Amino acid sequence: MDSHHFLETALVFLVATVIAVPLTKRFRLGSVLGYLVAGVVIGPQELGLVSDTSGVATISEFGVVLMLFVIGLELSPQRLWVMRRQVFGTGLLQVMATSLVIGAAAYFLFGFTVNAAAIVGGSLALSSTAFGLQILAERKEAGTAYGRQAFAILLFQDLAAIPLIAAVPLLASASTTHGFDPYAVLRTVAAIVAVMVGGRYLLRPVFRFVAKADNVEVSTATALLVVLGTAWLMEVVGVSATLGAFLAGVLLADSEYRHELESHLEPFKGLLLGLFFISVGMSMDIMLLVHEPGKVLLLVLALLLAKGALLWPLGRIVGGLNGRDALRLAVLLACGGEFAFVVLKLAGDQNLISDRQHGLHVLAITLSMALTPLMVAGLGRVLQKSETKKEKREFDTIVTDSPRVIIAGYGRMGQIVARMLRAQGIPFVALDHSVEQIDLVQRFGKWSELFYGDPARPELLRAAQADRAEVFVLAVDDPEASLRTARVVRRLYPDLRIIARARNRQHVWRLMDLGVEMPVRETLYSSLKMTRQTLEALGISAEKAADQVERFRRQDAELLKRQYLVYDDDARIVQTTREALADLDQLYQADASPEAKREREEPTDAKPNDEDVTR
Repeated sequence: MDSHHFLETALVFLVATVIAVPLTKRFRLGSVLGYLVAGVVIGPQELGLVSDTSGVATISEFGVVLMLFVIGLELSPQRLWVMRRQVFGTGLLQVMATSLVIGAAAYFLFGFTVNAAAIVGGSLALSSTAFGLQILAERKEAGTAYGRQAFAILLFQDLAAIPLIAAVPLLASASTTHGFDPYAVLRTVAAIVAVMVGGRYLLRPVFRFVAKADNVEVSTATALLVVLGTAWLMEVVGVSATLGAFLAGVLLADSEYRHELESHLEPFKGLLLGLFFISVGMSMDIMLLVHEPGKVLLLVLALLLAKGALLWPLGRIVGGLNGRDALRLAVLLACGGEFAFVVLKLAGDQNLISDRQHGLHVLAITLSMALTPLMVAGLGRVLQKSETKKEKREFDTIVTDSPRVIIAGYGRMGQIVARMLRAQGIPFVALDHSVEQIDLVQRFGKWSELFYGDPARPELLRAAQADRAEVFVLAVDDPEASLRTARVVRRLYPDLRIIARARNRQHVWRLMDLGVEMPVRETLYSSLKMTRQTLEALGISAEKAADQVERFRRQDAELLKRQYLVYDDDARIVQTTREALADLDQLYQADASPEAKREREEPTDAKPNDEDVTR
């Protein structure tokens, strides 16, 4: 490939990636689908901007190697031991059951050989880790019961992909020879043992030696050398290179160099892995979808239904999820995954499956991945509507003796206020409109002061005896709910003092519009404390650091009041901010002047006091 052609190809890849990936992420379809779409568009079947698909595929395979190494780095034994029940319980059963069902269907219904059916069943049993974790993060459901279960299953699937990749050459050799080849198995086992033993006693001394050089480039080169060297060694003995990379990662998972290695390899992994998915997209046979749409869509539907039908009972029985969460788990993990592309491509190269079979399965996996975000969003809306149709929990009946304080919102800030009041013996009532939050708090003890209800409801405020309270602590997390509550309290109880939590400056100003004096910004004081500790860590004395931080706090409070008068005028906001920064800079410059420094260093007993002057 000449330099002109190389630059042209690189430019095409970059332009396609920059356009396709942001578009798919904007519609919450994930970056993997963006790379696949980019590959389809620039590939030989569409625009034909890149014709050397084999050369691209060869380079892109390094991305898979690096991905397996990073996965190995993340699979520390301690982490697996903590999650052993979920990972090796639900995860193991899901992979085994799905592999058997899909493999049996491939063998009996579609005429695959036993070896090919085993590979197809195992590859389609894997789900998309990238899609699953991304969707959980976007919907803020990673910490839920079904989110934790999904993470455990995906973790086991990543583990299961390794022996599956390693098994492809063995099954291919068994299908082309007279039968089972014991020498191939022994050769594989010997290579794995050699890598494990050699890596344990050689890798750490090597990295220790390189670390003494204190050179980033050498450390990066050493990391690449370990990954590619282990992969090459495994490939020489007839084993998958990706298995070698994974083993090298596992060997270093508990080493002190783990995070440094991961940071060095992450840019290479991301770029080359994106290139791999682009090469998959370039090799996709889109004409199969045009000529045989029924067969492709039937394959997609069968994949989603088969995996979903197996995931739901596993989530219910083994995972201990309720019906709704088990359904969410089934929809989230029913699609195919990234590793299926790797396994199927390897199976195609080893002639375990035909090109047409490879094309059909890649199309089915891609479409299932594209449908997953839509199905998850649709299921979420359906479940939300059904929950609203159910009979809502009635607000608690408040029974209390003249509380001095009412706390609205029992989250992080509200709980701290409540604990301090309880320690001082000050009677209070806490209200929260989240059933989940109430149930979570009550799991750690029954608090007689905590009640479920909307603090913006006038009848609830009357039941809480807001007319006798002295202080109303507004600790609600949602700014709009906070403003709504403040408006009701100010209208019904104008003499009740409100101490309000504010998310940001705009929230402060809107609360001030309602007559709330100086709301407390939730991150201000923690940020100031971090700043003070940072200054002290840099060698500035504790007194000077505290003085500088206090000056900033006062200046910011004054700026907040000045901007409140013009907060609906963006131009004036910018102007007042610049003026405040200039004033603060002048104050700090005055503090740094020689006169001010001498004055601070001069002993206090050298200055005459008022008594000395009068004498």
